[in-house]
Amino acid sequence: MPSSTAHVPTERPERYIKQLVSNLGNKATTELSSDGRGTVTLRHGGCVLAPAGDHLRLIATAADTEALAGVQDVVTRHLLRFATREELRVEWTAPLRGDDMQIIDPVVEDYVLTHCTPADELLRDLVNATREATGDAAGMQISHDEGALLTMLVRMIGARRAIEVGVFTGYSALCIARALPADGLLLACDVSEEWTSIALPYWRRAGVADRVDLRIGPALDTLRALPAEPAFDFAFIDADKVNYPAYYEEIVPRLTTGGLIVLDNVFQGGRVFDPAFQEDNQVAMRRMNEIVLGDDRVESVMLPVRDGVTLVRKR
Repeated sequence: MPSSTAHVPTERPERYIKQLVSNLGNKATTELSSDGRGTVTLRHGGCVLAPAGDHLRLIATAADTEALAGVQDVVTRHLLRFATREELRVEWTAPLRGDDMQIIDPVVEDYVLTHCTPADELLRDLVNATREATGDAAGMQISHDEGALLTMLVRMIGARRAIEVGVFTGYSALCIARALPADGLLLACDVSEEWTSIALPYWRRAGVADRVDLRIGPALDTLRALPAEPAFDFAFIDADKVNYPAYYEEIVPRLTTGGLIVLDNVFQGGRVFDPAFQEDNQVAMRRMNEIVLGDDRVESVMLPVRDGVTLVRKR
């Protein structure tokens, strides 16, 4: 399902949104939300209308490029019809599929990496060891800036007990365990003895091996075997995407009030935004994102960090 955007300079974005929602209501399904965003849903696509300071932002999506052009035409024609006091310029971007999206511009990525606390020698050694041992699979390792975020979050909430689902070669576990107090505990769940064995010497070098309880086996079995009462302050989920909803449902009841869950890869390389992508991972992640949004036990924020990170705080 391709998408296209337009940024329309105007001092009256809210006014145009209300007019579009009102006047298109007889030929489409329309909605105006409390934050001023409007949605127009046509037969083969739709458009989100959002105020953005001195711009009106339009986001059109449709089943194919022909239908997308139809959505663009309807929205543009009606918008220009309402512009009696100014001359609007509506310029749509070229159609873009979900897997063609560049979530982070390379310039931004480089700037972010060079403007956070640098990785120390131990972390750099683990990155190199992972690359040498796992080849292309090394892409499953989180980036340094995301690891720094995990460390900071654990320290900020004063976590003492943490859960990680998906260890790989132990970079994220190292970032979490380092932030725990000396008597803290990280329950680290993974199915691979081969990959987690790479982590062990680095955990020992960091002096945190005694804080990591590594459990090899299906993470759902490990989680379900835990006592049901709240006992953990922090959780990081970065494993098989199909089971994200199940992991989440097992962890939330075991999280203390004010505890935090970090969900990784919630964008799925942009594919989660595009309903044309219906593989199991993408379907599961869309479901996960909707579960969090509708869960009154928690409050959440989704961040455009790497491949998308959602922070979920238990009320």
